[in-house]
Amino acid sequence: MKPAAEHRLAGHGLAVALPARWEGRLYRRTVGQPGATLHAQATGTGTGWPGELSHPVLHLANFALPASRGDYGTGAVELMGPDNLFVALLEFGPDCLGTALYSPRGLPRVTPGQFNPNGMQRRIAGQAGLQHFFTQGNRPFCLYVVIGSHRQAVALAKQANEVLERIEVEHAG
Repeated sequence: MKPAAEHRLAGHGLAVALPARWEGRLYRRTVGQPGATLHAQATGTGTGWPGELSHPVLHLANFALPASRGDYGTGAVELMGPDNLFVALLEFGPDCLGTALYSPRGLPRVTPGQFNPNGMQRRIAGQAGLQHFFTQGNRPFCLYVVIGSHRQAVALAKQANEVLERIEVEHAG
C-alpha cells in the first residue's frame, strides 16, 4: 500500500508540510467594514473588525477542522477526542518585537509536563493546553497547543513536536 502524500501549506511567509491524515489552514482575516463584525461572527466568515491590523494564523490538527473556528481554536477544540491534537501559530505585530514576552528565540518544542488543564483558553474536561510567546525570523508569534487528553500527553507532545519541526518561517525584512 502506497503511503498518503503530504500536503504543503504556504503563504504569508509561513509554510508547513502536513503529515498524512493531518489538516491545516493558513489565513489572514480580511479587515471588515463597520457592522461587518456581527455578520462575520454569525456566518463564520473570518472578517476582522474595522481598523484591525490582521496577521497570519496557522491551524494544524490531526482531526477534521471545522470551517468556522476562532484563532485559538474555538469551534475546533470542542470536537476533539482523547487522541486529538490542535496547534495554532498566531503572528503578532512588529510592535511586539523586543518586548519581554516575545524575547524567547525560535519556534519552541513542547514537553508533556508543560500541558495543563488551566492552560486552555476555556477549560474542557480532560483536555490540556499550553501557550508560548516567541520571536522567529524577526517576527513575534504565539504558539497555542491543545491535547485531547492530559493522560495522552507523552504521545501527543511527540506528535506536536513532529509537526512543529515541519514549520518554516520566512525572515521579516
